[in-house]
Formats: sequence, C-alpha cells, structure tokens
Amino acid sequence: MKKLNFCLLAFTLFFLFSCRTDDNIVPSETKEVSAGEDLPIKGFYLLNEGNMGSNKCTLDYFDYATGTYHKNIYAEINPSVVKELGDVGNHIMIYGSKMYVVVNVSNKIEVLEAKTAKRIKTIQLQNCRYMSFKGNKVYASSYAGPVELNPNSPPGKVVEIDTTSLSIERQVVVGYQPEEMEIVGNQLFVANSGGYMFPNYDKTVSVIDLNSFMQTKKIDVAINLHRIKKDNYGDLYVSSRGDYYNIPSSLFLVDAATGTVKKDFHVAVSGMTIVNDKLYYYGNEFNYNTHTYVKTFGIIDVKTEQVIANKIIDQQYVDEIKAPYGIAVNPYTEDIYLTDARNYVTTGYVYCFDKSGKLKWKTEGGNIPAHFAFLYK
Repeated sequence: MKKLNFCLLAFTLFFLFSCRTDDNIVPSETKEVSAGEDLPIKGFYLLNEGNMGSNKCTLDYFDYATGTYHKNIYAEINPSVVKELGDVGNHIMIYGSKMYVVVNVSNKIEVLEAKTAKRIKTIQLQNCRYMSFKGNKVYASSYAGPVELNPNSPPGKVVEIDTTSLSIERQVVVGYQPEEMEIVGNQLFVANSGGYMFPNYDKTVSVIDLNSFMQTKKIDVAINLHRIKKDNYGDLYVSSRGDYYNIPSSLFLVDAATGTVKKDFHVAVSGMTIVNDKLYYYGNEFNYNTHTYVKTFGIIDVKTEQVIANKIIDQQYVDEIKAPYGIAVNPYTEDIYLTDARNYVTTGYVYCFDKSGKLKWKTEGGNIPAHFAFLYK
C-alpha cells in the first residue's frame, strides 16, 4: 500500500485482515472487453496488490489479439504451488524471457516464464520493494527489516541477482526504506523514502556504481521519495510524497550527471510513466489535516520539461475513479490504462482510454489493481 503514510496504513490493514484460508481463493474469470488488435505487444500482465495481511495478491492478463481480460490466472497455471502469489504484490517487470514479481510482505520475488506465467523459482528477500535491470543482472531494493514504524529501523539495501542462476550475488547498503530505482549509464539511482522513520524522513537519492557495487554519493532532493523515472536526455524525474500534513507531494527534475535538482514542478505525483517523450502522471494526495484526498492528472513533455496538460481523461471518469492506483501507456497506440483501488478492500477496476482520454473499455481487476508489465511478441 502506498496511500497515506505507508507504515500507519500497513499496521491498520494487518490487524483488519487474517491470513488466507482455502475459502479465500479467488476463482479465475475471463471476459471479452474489446475488439482484437494486431500489435507488436502481445498483451499485458496486471499485478493486483491485495490488502496487507490478506494474502490476496493476484495476477491478471489482457490479450490484445482477442481483446480478452483474464482475471487471477496464477492459480490455474501453477496448480501445484500456493494458490495466491502472497501478501502485497509491489512490482512486476518482464526482462528477457522471465517475469519478476515482487511480493513485499511475503519477503520474496517470484520468477515466472514471461510467456506462460509458469513459476520458475522463488528468491527470498526481506521487505523487497522494486526492481531494475541491466545486462544479466536484476537489481532489487529492500527495506532490510520488518514491516514496522520504527525510528531505529536499519538502512535499506539493494541486491544484485544473476538472471541465469537467480541467486543473489552482491548487496550494498543505501538510504532508509529505498523505493524505485533507475539505471543511467553505469550508475544505479535509488529513491530513499525513510517511511518508517516518520517524521524524520529520508530525503536522498543514493547513487551506486555498478562496477564496484558501492554507494558513491547521495543526492538531496526532498523528503519521503518514492517514484523515479529516467528520460532520454540524462534527467531523472523523482517524486516526493511529502509528510501528509504541511509539506505537499511534488515532482522534481534531477540531472543524473551532476546530481543537481533542476526543477520543482509543484504537482502531486503518486504514479507516473514515460512513453514517447511524455510523462503521464496521476496524484491521489492525502492530507491528515483535512482527512481528504486530492486527485490530479497530467502530462509533462520531457523534451521541454514543461507541463503540457493537466488532464488525461474525460472529467466523467476523473470523478468516477475513486482511488487512482496504477498507470501504463501503450507505446504504439498511446492508449492510457488506469486502475482504481476504490476503497482498497473490495474489487478494483481497470480502465482503458484512447490517447484523447475517451473511454474504450472498463473491467473488474482484483483487490487493489496496481502494476503493469507489457508482453512483447
């Protein structure tokens, strides 16, 4: 979960929900939601996080050729393993022939065949968060400690995993509660949140040299960092969640070569993706003073470094979507995919809009639909 303070919400959800029993297994479902399309992309996987403590992380798949949405495919494809993926699916990426799924509170990365979603291996990693890839290596961030709000939490770490042996080879200590990562050249940039250190959040991006696998410096950006995306021009877009009280969420532009913070966009960003030199973002910012959420959507031209739109979908759906939680954009059609976690307890929704923001289709996902991974032919 990433809305409100991560830790406070985590504890609330942990005690609200018990562990999985066989009665909680969600059956697979198939629904035709659109006409078929012939694209270089075969389809996309969608990882549903599932409420913390409920073991309801599930995997869906959308097939472009048939226009069919398949819910909860993991159990049928892998009948001999645990029916659900585990507790809180936090990230999914396809690299080469494999798909990697971070299951945060279950302390593991599940490695699957990308084309079939058949399980290959489980890699154990405590409180793992996000991944990045280069060469024959996977890099994964880890809080390196239990899920608990604790000012004495240990600093986090990044591990290096070989894509052939699927074994952890090296690790390096970074900042507190590290989140997303990006690789520029031979350097790995890690957004540190310090979410467990509330109110003394971390405010740095760790820089790791991939040859020595050592942290070479830290870049001061803003408190409680979360997302980080690179463009094609040597810059990093880094989001801060603020403190949920008086310091607002915002998006910062960082020069990867110098570490200079070039710009504060003064927009709340909860999720973002860069496609065809456009950064699409949404925000769903919560404030404890008012106990309200504020939704925002927009597009930034990464060439000009300017906000070029403050809406990406029709207003009807801005109002309809209760809790925007995931975003992806098809690089060929520029169709926009958004998910709605609703109340974080019941089933969420998946929306597809064309590039002008008109609705193409909508369907139910799982519990807290969140993370996309495109499967190419």
